[in-house]
Amino acid sequence: MTAIMFIAVGKAQSDDHYVGADLIVFNAKITTGSLSQPEASALAVKRGRIYAVGTDAEILSLKDNNTRLIDASRRRLIPGLNDAHVHVLNERSYNYNVRWDGVPTLQRALEMLSEQAKRTPEGQWVKVIGGWSPYQFKENRFPTLEEIRKAVPDRPLIVQYAYNRAYLNELAMKAFGVGTERFPETPETEFEKDNEGHYSGIMYSNTFTFVGMENVTPQASFDEQVNSLIYVINDLNRFGITMVVDGGSVSGYPQGHTPLEILARENRLNIRFPFIDLQFGDVSSATLVDAEITAITKKFPISPRENIHPTMAHGHEYEGTGELLRMALHDHENFDRPAIIINKDSMRQYIEEDITKLVKKRIPFRMHISYNENITPFLDALENVNRKIPFDGLRWSIEHAETITPENIERVKKLGGGIALDDKMALHGDGFIKTYGREKALQTPGLRRLVDSGIPLCMTTDGFRASSFNPWIGISWMITGKSVSGSEILARDNRLSRDEALKLYTTGPAWFEQQEYENGRIIPGYLADFVLLSKDYFTIPDDEIKTISSVLTIVDGRVVFGAHEYNNLAPKLPETLPVWSSIKYFGGYYGSK
Repeated sequence: MTAIMFIAVGKAQSDDHYVGADLIVFNAKITTGSLSQPEASALAVKRGRIYAVGTDAEILSLKDNNTRLIDASRRRLIPGLNDAHVHVLNERSYNYNVRWDGVPTLQRALEMLSEQAKRTPEGQWVKVIGGWSPYQFKENRFPTLEEIRKAVPDRPLIVQYAYNRAYLNELAMKAFGVGTERFPETPETEFEKDNEGHYSGIMYSNTFTFVGMENVTPQASFDEQVNSLIYVINDLNRFGITMVVDGGSVSGYPQGHTPLEILARENRLNIRFPFIDLQFGDVSSATLVDAEITAITKKFPISPRENIHPTMAHGHEYEGTGELLRMALHDHENFDRPAIIINKDSMRQYIEEDITKLVKKRIPFRMHISYNENITPFLDALENVNRKIPFDGLRWSIEHAETITPENIERVKKLGGGIALDDKMALHGDGFIKTYGREKALQTPGLRRLVDSGIPLCMTTDGFRASSFNPWIGISWMITGKSVSGSEILARDNRLSRDEALKLYTTGPAWFEQQEYENGRIIPGYLADFVLLSKDYFTIPDDEIKTISSVLTIVDGRVVFGAHEYNNLAPKLPETLPVWSSIKYFGGYYGSK
């Protein structure tokens, strides 16, 4: 009887139709991130997950008539990059902006303004809102007022550098109401004046002033917002980014997420999108934390780590609150000016009040703190809360932390937190040197010390305004120690190997999203997010690392971006809205058009 059963089972199995891989990529140089199998030449994908990794012969044996085959042509394949702190939803008017990201000369940047001014209709502005640095230009300087006014004589113009300064022409100053009650002067805002005492058009300020100014300029229509997000995400995919954590939007959940939800429903959200929520502007609650708790428990109920994408794992997932917990505790990160030091007693009092509420509700949190002087009282407050109400594994992190000391690194680690660095020093480190000196810059941040500490750690871009959204600029800086100007701003003993730097954009961010066992590596069971690179990251000269981009980006087993020989595999982008958008003519990054 037993023999008959074996025969019957064997016959049933042989009659079953073999179901092969959905996608196979072969003839690749795969960096897996796995210690047990560090390299391979092929991988297979099924239902949005990697299910086999090995040699070409092993993996090609898993195909059937429905399997999509992609020949990698011996290109380097790496896990998809994960930017765990970037502000995508703030770019719903992305298509309204001229992007200077990657532009090599100031001359070309000014020409772009002039060309865009000629096609910008009356009633609209010409805008450059962050993402660039004067140190990236061959001329190694800022534009002058005369240059930008000559470039754009008859449309309102704002050229914003990070959250540090802005250049305005006369039409923009009039529209903003500069010098009137419509633009009240605040202690952190300073306007340059000419010899006659008139405002020149150059202003210096901090984050909230610039955010408010941007909201005064013409905003994109709803269809233009959806279109802008498509192009934002495509530009992230262009550099191999397959997952982001939106680090907080000026328009909170769910209203600010409506354009994104349309893309998710139509299966056009080509990036995984965990998000941190901030109920910015809610005047009905006493604090931002109170507003967040009310929003997610009463108004728009959603639980931490709840995914609301209809089909894609971690496709649109709530990750908690931050990075702004109280406006009064925000220390910004303007490297052109001395550090903003928050009153220690205020930091301890407010943070203890706010974090107590979040820990009781088990809501993960993040806190923007750039300077160690502010990190110390922040940790004092967290330690007091933890003694009363243990964090008990609740994920939390400090964002940026440029000047954190070894002592405070250990305190964060002991409290179970992580540190999400950013690569702004790659773009703005030359300004940091002018403010603080080269000796301090060479150890800012303390990359080697942070990596060796074993603390949960990742690198982020903090794009699109405070810095560029291109992660390869930061990866290059971590390895070479050089800023975009070519100057040395990281000491040799404070640099990372190529493997270490890559991990800060792959396995490192996974901790912050509680995805350590399914994201950041090319391993069976992990998310099918990976990238074919334009150049071999592990073999090219150091000075070429910053020029890397993707030729093929895969998210959830789907091709979302293709270039060169893979261009025809990528989904077609819709026509750019509005028709006069600078993105249509220049793209979102230099050289992409």
